[in-house]
Amino acid sequence: MTRLFSLLLCLLVLAPWPAVARVMGPPAWQSADTVRDLADIRRSGVLRVLVNQSRNSSGEVKGEPIGVEYVRLRAFEQYLNRGSKGTPISLKIIPKAKDQLLGALQRGEGDLVAPGEILPQGAARRISRSRAVIAKVPMVLVNRQGGPRYKSFEQLSGRSLALSAGSAAGPALEKLNRSLMQAGRAPIAVEWVDPTLAVEDVLEMVQAGVYPATVVEQPIAERWAKVLPKLRIESQLTLGDPADMHWFVQKDAGMLSASVDRFLQTYSAPDNQDAAFVRVYRRLYRVQYPLDRVGRQRLEKVRPTLQRHAQQQQIDWLNLAALAFKESTLDPSARGAGGATGLMQVTPATARSMGVKDIGQLDNNVLASASIWQISAKLSFPAPG
Repeated sequence: MTRLFSLLLCLLVLAPWPAVARVMGPPAWQSADTVRDLADIRRSGVLRVLVNQSRNSSGEVKGEPIGVEYVRLRAFEQYLNRGSKGTPISLKIIPKAKDQLLGALQRGEGDLVAPGEILPQGAARRISRSRAVIAKVPMVLVNRQGGPRYKSFEQLSGRSLALSAGSAAGPALEKLNRSLMQAGRAPIAVEWVDPTLAVEDVLEMVQAGVYPATVVEQPIAERWAKVLPKLRIESQLTLGDPADMHWFVQKDAGMLSASVDRFLQTYSAPDNQDAAFVRVYRRLYRVQYPLDRVGRQRLEKVRPTLQRHAQQQQIDWLNLAALAFKESTLDPSARGAGGATGLMQVTPATARSMGVKDIGQLDNNVLASASIWQISAKLSFPAPG
């Protein structure tokens, strides 16, 4: 089982994750030397907007925006330029990891924070939050259709769920776990995922069965359920008290703060806001879980062939298995573009360069791929001396 879990880890590395890697920022609460208010922004012609580095909040795919904040921010840009006779204001979008946004604002790296999620202000000083972007947002349990049903969060005692870094559900789960332990019950095991993964990545992995459940803002869950049909939103299971989503500015930027509040007071999202999101995202690669029932059955059928050729080429057979899953989801009959064939999606020209014919045969298909792997390894990691 340990080696099979290693396979899963290999696949998660190989999979073409749409999320962008996030790096650690500078110290969180270093004060900015200057604060830009609306007059300064108008003179420069640029409003610097710090956004949550996630597809849900600010993503763009092949030139089409799919982030919920993108549409709001463009409407705010138009609002600021309405009737203005000076230099028009344009937006400069600055993506940051969610837990770095307020620190970056306080350091003066941006003028406005638009997180697209509930963002607790915490210990941040000299930060002013806007009126509610969306009011009274509940945090709901999301799991996979066909999985266990729950009537209360207490029933998750001893079970696990995954949270993205900076999730607003964290404090409420800590409180719930203290209550469970005081009652002599096992706490809920919270798995904080890698900070390079955003809320939508966790939802994709819940749908794929990699994680059993998560807790997210209900509007986000409902949005992603449009393109992830195996998700089940337990709307009756809300964690903690509903909270508001806000934008944030520096406290001394009073004119900008007032403009944000006036804009949000009358703004309403267009009815077709998610049209591009649904159209674009349905075409994208989805996370798949290699150790589900079908995956295990397929792996057992090809395991002897993978192990034999891996041993001959002195490589780990799980590396070949991971490549096979990525190329064909372990399907020996798969056919791809450019003549790519079989389990390892080898092309005839590549096979010929390895001296292998008839790649429609499983044994030859794996032989060609294993030979390529071994040659690549030797070129990339030559023996010392």
